[in-house]
Formats: sequence, structure tokens, C-alpha cells
Amino acid sequence: VQLQASGGGLVQAGGSLRLSCAVSGSTFSRYAVGWFRQATGIERVFVARISQSGGITSYADSVKGRFTISRDGAKNTVYLQMNTLKLEDMAVYYCAAVNAVIGGTESGSYDYWGQGTLVTVSS
Repeated sequence: VQLQASGGGLVQAGGSLRLSCAVSGSTFSRYAVGWFRQATGIERVFVARISQSGGITSYADSVKGRFTISRDGAKNTVYLQMNTLKLEDMAVYYCAAVNAVIGGTESGSYDYWGQGTLVTVSS
């Protein structure tokens, strides 16, 4: 399974970005997907996750109400819509997948990782 994250960039605080995670190499519907982020000097932390079917989602408290995770089976892609971005959201964002109904909130729960996409938030 290969994951390709994209959509990062430079945005002003209060702005929006949409990240994409394209999944290939296996049956998309078998995989639950999570988004994690890693700021400089800080460990990788959970951001959001979505189940195989898309019917279950959950978020870190720090992004709840501002970020939305979704998936499109026709495009084999998972999205992370990020609104009202804050300076503290600046990080490299990674998507990850696991062949399970839903992944956990720990990075060790996932078997496959994308390369990361950088989100920079300016004041």
C-alpha cells in the first residue's frame, strides 16, 4: 500500500487548507486512515481518523470543530479539511493507513505511512 499526502502550503492564521491522501496498491475500502502531525522538536501526534466505511470519525481535542476528515471511494483519497488555522497547527502532516475497521490514536496503530506535507501558518 502506498500513500501520497499533498495539499500543504503557506496560509495565514484564520485561513483554510485541504490536505489529500491518495491511497494506492490495494483495495481502498479495506483501510482505515489517520492523520498525524509533527511540529519541529515535538513527537508525532494524532489529528484525526476515519474508519473503513467513513462512518466513524474522531479528532484530537485541539482540532475538533475546525478540521474535518472525509474519504472518497471513487478517488481512493482521504481528505483533511482544515479551517480557522492557528499558528500552533503548523507542522508536517502525515497520513497513515491500517487494514482494520478503524485505526487507533497512536502512530503505532498504523502500518503504512505517506511522506508528509508541510503546513506553514503565518501570523
